Amino acid sequence: MGVISVNLPQYSYEIAIASSGLDQVGEKMSGLGLGKKVLVVSNPTVFPLYGERVVNSLESAGFDVVKCILPDGEQYKNLESLQKIYDTALENRLERTSSMVALGGGVIGDMTGFAAATWLRGIKFVQIPTSLLAMVDASIGGKTGVNHPKGKNLIGAFHQPQLVLIDPDVLKTLPEREFRAGMAEVIKYGVIWDADLFSQMEAESGLDKMSDISPELIEKILNCSCQAKAEVVGKDEKEAGLRAILNYGHTIGHAVESLTGYTQIIHGEGVGIGMVAAGQIATKLGMWKTEEAERQDKLITKAGLPTKLPTGIDIEGIIATLQTDKKVKAGKVRFILPTQLGAVTITDKVPSDTIREVLQEMS
Repeated sequence: MGVISVNLPQYSYEIAIASSGLDQVGEKMSGLGLGKKVLVVSNPTVFPLYGERVVNSLESAGFDVVKCILPDGEQYKNLESLQKIYDTALENRLERTSSMVALGGGVIGDMTGFAAATWLRGIKFVQIPTSLLAMVDASIGGKTGVNHPKGKNLIGAFHQPQLVLIDPDVLKTLPEREFRAGMAEVIKYGVIWDADLFSQMEAESGLDKMSDISPELIEKILNCSCQAKAEVVGKDEKEAGLRAILNYGHTIGHAVESLTGYTQIIHGEGVGIGMVAAGQIATKLGMWKTEEAERQDKLITKAGLPTKLPTGIDIEGIIATLQTDKKVKAGKVRFILPTQLGAVTITDKVPSDTIREVLQEMS
């Protein structure tokens, strides 16, 4: 389907999108100047489906492969799971020339990237995302880390991959709930960056199942989303300014995930809720047209994502949790708010009363 470059000051890398791409990983990695030893990190859901193909491709290319299988789920994105990667790296004597490969969704990608960033003060790694959410967002841009019990992704580092290899064929085995979660990030790109992509999704009869979406739109979703992420990261690698727009919907979304223990809702569902909240805040502040907010919420609903807060969640708890968000600066919570489809602004001037009012309306 194509190759997209992520151009950074230090070096650039490719996002390679190709059907049957899993069988090309060994060949692709051979051209990157990596050492022979490779640690593949995955989970017991993904590895039985695709692990053998990835290992065979790597071994056929002359790599010495070891593996680490971590429990599946956001609740395991923690320091205990990270320790298992370190233990495997130590047992198998990974050196500074060795590399890691993340085979899985965003959780596996984030943890593998952080392990690579910190093992021997930094070794190289490759992303092979297997969920839609990871393909269009989490695998690109070098954000790595684990969760703290009181906040999402509070422990982490920027560490760019050497390659992102996307095989759209693996989406055929993705559970419908996970596909819908990925669509939240795609809708996000439509709101913050690409109004044309937003309109094309509006024209689809359904967005909640891959079978409802034309192959042409799947290809456009992957290419446009990855291109948008690459352009933003290329302009602001360490989130000094522009890159913060990629957190649209994540401010309240992360708080909801944290307060529900990372078990009641999954990341994309939290982002869907967060986008609805951000849209409502923007309209109440006179920054966004009500009709455009309604178009966003209708698209989120079409994708089968929640637009209301989980039952029983504490609104004051959400407001308190916002203070631990990574985007807090000088004690002020920064929100990414839409001004029109395809454009957003970053502001720390959102009154707590407005946040509270919106959350109450979403309860």
